[in-house]
Amino acid sequence: MRITELIAYHVQIPLKTRIRHASYTRRMTDSLVVRCRLADGTEGWGEGLPREYVTGETIDSAFELLRDTPLAQQLDSELESPEAAIDVCERFELTRPEADPRNCFGNSIRCAVELSILSAVCRASEIPLSAITSLFGPAAGIRNAQDEVQYSAVITSSSPVKQRIKSFLIWLHGFHQTKVKVGVENVDDEVSLRRIRRLVGPQMDLRIDANEAWTCKNMESKFEPLEKFNITSIEQPVHHTEIDGLAKIRPNIAPPIMLDESLCSVEDGQRAVESGLCDLFNIRISKCGGFLNSLKIAATAHQAGFGYQLGCQVGETGILSAAGRHFAASVGDIRYLEGSYDSFLVKERLTHENLTWGRRGIAPALTQPGLGVSIDEAALKRVAVAEEHFPISPKQM
Repeated sequence: MRITELIAYHVQIPLKTRIRHASYTRRMTDSLVVRCRLADGTEGWGEGLPREYVTGETIDSAFELLRDTPLAQQLDSELESPEAAIDVCERFELTRPEADPRNCFGNSIRCAVELSILSAVCRASEIPLSAITSLFGPAAGIRNAQDEVQYSAVITSSSPVKQRIKSFLIWLHGFHQTKVKVGVENVDDEVSLRRIRRLVGPQMDLRIDANEAWTCKNMESKFEPLEKFNITSIEQPVHHTEIDGLAKIRPNIAPPIMLDESLCSVEDGQRAVESGLCDLFNIRISKCGGFLNSLKIAATAHQAGFGYQLGCQVGETGILSAAGRHFAASVGDIRYLEGSYDSFLVKERLTHENLTWGRRGIAPALTQPGLGVSIDEAALKRVAVAEEHFPISPKQM
């Protein structure tokens, strides 16, 4: 069983609402979708979302990197088992720029390619993608198969009316955890959090995400008026260039500090542990370079006694929603789980299946082979703006 070709698609996914936070505002997202074809006709799918403000990638640089990487030379191997596919993905190296000290440029590409290969081989082997966790050595300490998972909610709007509506719906749906975006210019975070806390109730686990809006100099003063709302974590409070200062600030801030934009690789995770920069990791499969790297990062956190959440990126389609579901259903001790917003966020989810969570954020594990979903190719045609083919191995006669 060999890979015959990879097909990469640039897709533009329109969003149902404008998403605004301190780092960016968007109504549409550019994504990279990869289809992997095996010699027996089996197909697998992967997705990555290039984000220049996170890993330095754009959709254009993603395709350039794909063209520059000797894909056939690295991927033309016999894939007789999922373990063999893991080995191939582990050896796979993009032709990254020399100046990439964090080893994260190209992570969205690596994610899309890796997921497409692993999901294809898992599908051919008639096992779900979640089985990869049980086969991957570095994940031994975090394995925990579950029949269902529970997602948390998020409030991104700074509009008082929309905050009220969203808070009421979160309470109505029975969510147990909610994240609120803070640090948006000209928005009074204390007023917003007072409003939200009143509506979601005192028992709600409420955390905040500043998206790099604060600085090490003002972080304590920015958080002080918010402390009374019983905040359970502060996500990415300062810009990546300032995170070294978090080691001194952590003892003065009660809630755990979580890294997001500053946690994009195994190297980032190791540095955070060694320097004492945070208490929690926000792992997102696309920005962290795929399923395997995400397992390694979670294992790094676990070994260090840190917590971790599985996050998502705005505009993920059903492909990454499925990958996140497989991760969440096979990994233990996930502090917070985000994603599967398909019905509420994207106008084209690209899968026939709707993976949106149900009441209380609960959703079942996916048990069918591979990603466990089928691709809506009509939808893919509607949103694809470019397509490139990358031959890997000649078709076997």
